[in-house]
Amino acid sequence: MRPRPAGRSCDSGGVVSLLARLPGRTRAGALPLVGLAGAASVAVSAVGLAGLALALVVVQTLDPVGGRSVGDSVVLAGRLWLLAQGGELRIASGPLVLAPLLLTLGLCWGLAQAGRGIVRLRTPVARADAIRISGVVAGVHVLVTVLLALLLDAPEARVGLLRTTVGAAVLATVAGCWGVGRESGLFDDALDRGPARAVLRGVLAGLLTALGLCTAVVAVAVVADARGYAALSGSLGGAGAGAVGLAGLALLLLPNAAAAVLGLAAGPGFHVGSGTLVSVHGVTLDAVPALPLLAALPDTQAVPLIAFVSQVIPVLAGLVAGMTVGRWFGDADGGSLTAGLAGIGTGVLLGVAGGVLVWLAGGSLGDGAMAQVGAPPLATGVAIALQSGIAAAVAAAVSRWRALG
Repeated sequence: MRPRPAGRSCDSGGVVSLLARLPGRTRAGALPLVGLAGAASVAVSAVGLAGLALALVVVQTLDPVGGRSVGDSVVLAGRLWLLAQGGELRIASGPLVLAPLLLTLGLCWGLAQAGRGIVRLRTPVARADAIRISGVVAGVHVLVTVLLALLLDAPEARVGLLRTTVGAAVLATVAGCWGVGRESGLFDDALDRGPARAVLRGVLAGLLTALGLCTAVVAVAVVADARGYAALSGSLGGAGAGAVGLAGLALLLLPNAAAAVLGLAAGPGFHVGSGTLVSVHGVTLDAVPALPLLAALPDTQAVPLIAFVSQVIPVLAGLVAGMTVGRWFGDADGGSLTAGLAGIGTGVLLGVAGGVLVWLAGGSLGDGAMAQVGAPPLATGVAIALQSGIAAAVAAAVSRWRALG
């Protein structure tokens, strides 16, 4: 049994870890595997929704005049929770499909931690038990999400039940299987064959590098037009609550903005509606939603310098991915030539991961002009794969050659 790390916050994964400290007799008899997995899955949604709702209520208390009521804040938290899972809201302006990715990442982390905590409680876990845990965690999460969607469905914001259900099922299955597989050692057994572990580490390192650099580009663009951000934030009103709430929304959407910049860095650019396109080939501007984060968009149709600078991001991500592959290559995995070939595969997988990320970060803000938001996934993924694959192959071969001396 693994000790609980010191200073860890109390979350759904922590609740399961606390249960793991109970005596062996209690674990074996009073806590059946299926019931424990279901309780952990419910705890993730309960803690997440409660924390999000509490944050919204606290923000609204900053506005003594026009703040939302507690009930409205809870409803808003629930709808953000559904959108974070790929859900759909049909409002007056059309379908709203845009997942705040920071909230999505938090939900995935919670479900993965829940699965890992259950495995700690029942170690060792057989393959059948691992599948059962993952299935129950995902199934209960989908059930909770469907019930929440039915509860929040209203004439002014209809919930797209099919899309919301499918999104919750995919997210919970991936996160739950990842947590259970990592903690049970099933993934380690699969990754010990060939250079698979080195390649996956390279893809992760390259993707994190690309996202970090893209986030830096967003920050530079916002700071460069700080006056526009402040003016747009002030025009929306809401006093302190409005400023804090808009800043919170910008934080939730920051990974979405970084993914859009990834499309810009790869070459295809990104859309904010059908009338606004930002790429190194040109800038087209039209009316956009009144979100302060969009102050980072260019003010004119001239391509900004930061857009040209961002073109090095896929290559830098490929270099980092290739160096990681070469560094983690084992003695039985081969020499520099094999590492170079693995680097090509790493670059291709990095392109696939980038395309999927761009697809998840995009969506729509209604019908008509706002039906397309984000970068094109396929074109972005192909461009990243081509640029990163070459860089990763060279970096992996050189890194492996230096390691062999």
